[in-house]
Amino acid sequence: MTRQESPVAESLTAAPVENFSAPMTGEQTFELAGRPAKYTVLYFYPKDNTPGCTTESIAFREAYPQIQALGAEIYGISRDSLRSHENFKGKLGLPFELISDPEEKVCNQFAVMKMKNMYGKQVRGVERSTFIIDAQGRLVKEWRGVKVNDHVAEVLEFLKSQP
Repeated sequence: MTRQESPVAESLTAAPVENFSAPMTGEQTFELAGRPAKYTVLYFYPKDNTPGCTTESIAFREAYPQIQALGAEIYGISRDSLRSHENFKGKLGLPFELISDPEEKVCNQFAVMKMKNMYGKQVRGVERSTFIIDAQGRLVKEWRGVKVNDHVAEVLEFLKSQP
């Protein structure tokens, strides 16, 4: 996978993504290989029930019908437990599943764990990032250091631009 350090990075080549599986809401297991959607959108966020993550998840919820119409499925990922995810999903009425990664295996695969400043202290946490993977398991687009405002519109524009 291509790793770039710019705030909003774009992969210029379709790099293959190693298959992974992880528990997700709805008593299911996510597995990247064999996803039936034309595109899989994975958005990594720091923590359930925080202001930015709530705003981002609601924006993806509102755009979900358009995302599906473009042949894509969306999944949120954080280090929160399945129980936390189920509560967050229910509270917001999210129509898509959330992947739980408490051991940071998927976070590390996508290199989204970063040192961040919170209230003047250095803490290790998830860098808000979004990845789009095609049906052949190739990374076709990535955004790192995502700012919540207008991000979902950027994802939609990218999906609309695909053949």
